[in-house]
Amino acid sequence: MDARDEMLRLIQNRRQGYSLPRPFYNAPDFYRLDLELIWYREWLFVGHECEIAKPGSYFTVQVGDYPVVVVRGRDGIIRALHNSCRHRGSRVCTGRKGTAARLVCPYHQWTYDLDGSLLFAREMGEAFCKEDFSMKPVACESVAGYIFICLAEEPADFTPFRETMEPYFAPHNLAETKVAHEATIIERGNWKLVWENNRECYHCSANHPELCKTFPEAPTVTGVSGAEKDPEIMEHWSRCEAAGLPSRFRIDEAGQYRVTRAPLLRDAVSYTMTGRPAVKRRLSDRVSERIGTLMLYHYPTTWNHILGDHAVTFRVLPLSATETAVTTKWLVHKDAVEGVDYDLKELIHVWTETNDEDRRIVEENALGVKSPAYEPGPYSPVHEGGVIQFVEWYASFIGPRLAEGADTKLRRVA
Repeated sequence: MDARDEMLRLIQNRRQGYSLPRPFYNAPDFYRLDLELIWYREWLFVGHECEIAKPGSYFTVQVGDYPVVVVRGRDGIIRALHNSCRHRGSRVCTGRKGTAARLVCPYHQWTYDLDGSLLFAREMGEAFCKEDFSMKPVACESVAGYIFICLAEEPADFTPFRETMEPYFAPHNLAETKVAHEATIIERGNWKLVWENNRECYHCSANHPELCKTFPEAPTVTGVSGAEKDPEIMEHWSRCEAAGLPSRFRIDEAGQYRVTRAPLLRDAVSYTMTGRPAVKRRLSDRVSERIGTLMLYHYPTTWNHILGDHAVTFRVLPLSATETAVTTKWLVHKDAVEGVDYDLKELIHVWTETNDEDRRIVEENALGVKSPAYEPGPYSPVHEGGVIQFVEWYASFIGPRLAEGADTKLRRVA
């Protein structure tokens, strides 16, 4: 039995409401199938429009085997390109980010315009047609300051997500922000363990003293049900919506993304140790301080907290079966001045500590799952509804795709 057949068998026979069998969290063959059937097919959050605000500015990202460069053209359009030269395959852009008038491969200096079209290739002979060797495009969409890419040849329709997200995020004007700080940590655990840890606050009181000063642990906030019966959340939604801010919990039919606003604890308005604003200048004049947090989850790459004074965004990228990169960015108004409008240490303290605490949790979880004695355990239906929903999403997306592969193999044998 090959890895595809084994994964399909385990998906079909898994016990609902329980964690996944061990291979899903550490088997290299299962990881390759995750890449092929999830990461190379779904829309992935990669960065923010504000990071490439000027023509020629770019950043790079690695998704599995695919190096990608995201660049703003002279026409202002943001595009994504496979970061592989059409000559002999070298990466064209080798830095993490930068600005360039042209994209020049460092190997033999093949030169591309910002839209990926080949401008110059030295001494390639008279029969060479440079129009045939543009950098290959990657599907790319921008919405409310966020940039998503999709590596699939036929990407899923992005419109439903855009129509859900944009009304919630547009008032925050995130396209007019800047990244005040960025940090990437490598968690020695499978990307699904990272997500499972994120999708519950069952662990928060014992592990996150900084976050628990402002963020509620209530399952109606962290889960996917019950918010409509929580009077504090209902009052918060009513107040925000009266101010013109969409707030109610929305989740797509497939369970891949959801968005809602949630109140912070007591009088807190920001993720600081005091609960007071971390930034004097609000993100947008359309948004007051007392809006709690706007939360967006989009599997498999991002969760987000958007406040009145700043935004904290998270990007998840798998590195191997047992390693995951989590990148956190703190966004502030583009004209906010460090040392005047905000103190950087205060701004990043809560989530810097929380991220490191979560890294430790994930790594201990991964070490325990690695044991041959591990077997799937039950999730708490009260506190881990979000984890249950994540695992259901994963199984519902990868299961049919595994079955498609099995059907294809059977047809080939016949």
